[in-house]
Amino acid sequence: MTADDVRILPSLLSADFSDLAGEIRSVEGKGVTELHLDVMDGTFVPNLTFGPIVIEAVRSLTTLVLDTHLMVREPAHLIPAFRRAGADWISIHVEACTDVGGALRAIRESGAKVGLAVNPETPLDAALPWLGELDHLLLMTVSPGFGGQSFRAEVLPKIEEAVRVREREGHSFRIEVDGGISPGTARDVAAAGARLLVAGSDVFGADDRAGAIAEIARRAVS
Repeated sequence: MTADDVRILPSLLSADFSDLAGEIRSVEGKGVTELHLDVMDGTFVPNLTFGPIVIEAVRSLTTLVLDTHLMVREPAHLIPAFRRAGADWISIHVEACTDVGGALRAIRESGAKVGLAVNPETPLDAALPWLGELDHLLLMTVSPGFGGQSFRAEVLPKIEEAVRVREREGHSFRIEVDGGISPGTARDVAAAGARLLVAGSDVFGADDRAGAIAEIARRAVS
């Protein structure tokens, strides 16, 4: 594994929204190909962030892939609006849907890449019926709803389990992790099998954004 095998996805939730254009420019061309967008509804999670109108604004500012993470209860009816706004990848939570398969089909039918997110406390078994339908499996390494939380190392065995299931069943989904990703935790998640690493405060909280991104990628493979 080399640094090129690991992708760092800056999480816009940690950016300065008073200068959205400048914040996005600060990570473009710095080895980043995706931007992570956290959508929270104030119901599935206690916080409230933004909806399609902000996704549309971000889309107008960048050509980066928009990885849109819906922390939203029963999101299926909202998926077309997020796709029209410019979301390229859409993840929904297994815990947030009464019809997970229907929500995943709605994502696929919209033309977006399909992701399924799993909270730290939720066993991988909850996602097993749908792993073959996924482009990426998003394993939360903090409780969803707030930025700046500490990494939860107890999720590492779940990453390893997902790798074993993927290999055994012949699936092709990539493993994404979100929460507490920093130079200090990147190696552990990459060694467990994650290749898409969402990093918020450790990127947007740094004066040298390029250096921060490169250091997380470097430490992931060191």
